[in-house]
Amino acid sequence: MARYLIIAASSGIGAATCELLRSAGHEVVTTAREAGNGDPDIVLDATDFEAVERAFAEAGRLDGVACFAGSMLLKPAHLTSREQYDGIIAASLTTAFATVRAAGRQLRSGGAVVLVSSAAAMAGLPNHDAIAAAKAGVIGLMLSSAASYASQGLRINAVAPGLTRTPLTSALTASEGSRKVSESMHALGRLGDPDDVARGVQFLLDPANDWITGQVLGIDGGLGHLRPKVRA
Repeated sequence: MARYLIIAASSGIGAATCELLRSAGHEVVTTAREAGNGDPDIVLDATDFEAVERAFAEAGRLDGVACFAGSMLLKPAHLTSREQYDGIIAASLTTAFATVRAAGRQLRSGGAVVLVSSAAAMAGLPNHDAIAAAKAGVIGLMLSSAASYASQGLRINAVAPGLTRTPLTSALTASEGSRKVSESMHALGRLGDPDDVARGVQFLLDPANDWITGQVLGIDGGLGHLRPKVRA
């Protein structure tokens, strides 16, 4: 049985990952930004470096951590305010950096870190300018830190989901028309479910997979790299 820290456990994919890990018999320590948001073990602003480090210490012995913090903004760059841009970078990239920083300091005997990027960081999707910048930064962070901490046995990987049905993406899937457009962009013809991504996170966290580091696992129905035929 392993013990994991799940940051932003109240998110759609975070909650699914917690459920999957617990059903496999693992211990899970959860965080959320507010106490009433999923009844977390630790209330945490994951953009705060020192607070994240304290959360690691409070969680005790850990085999790994996954960070699901993030936000959504669909706008081209010229319509994005500085405040909106800063918010996207803080939610997706600063939280990932804070997670890696604390893991590098406290998981001195090895373990696993899983970060969340996005198919949008690789696919060139319109109106994803800020979120693509942040999520591409997550990939760069993952690659560099995987090299930095490999000598202490700390594995760092990322998942890159396509459009997944969560509360965060509900505005994109609320109408049948927008949902069908989004489905058509995925080669497999459907949107993701939180469990689809959670299974990938579980795989990367698993100590049995201790020869995998510095990788981006696309869990995206083909969105990141494939251009499907137009369906009749």
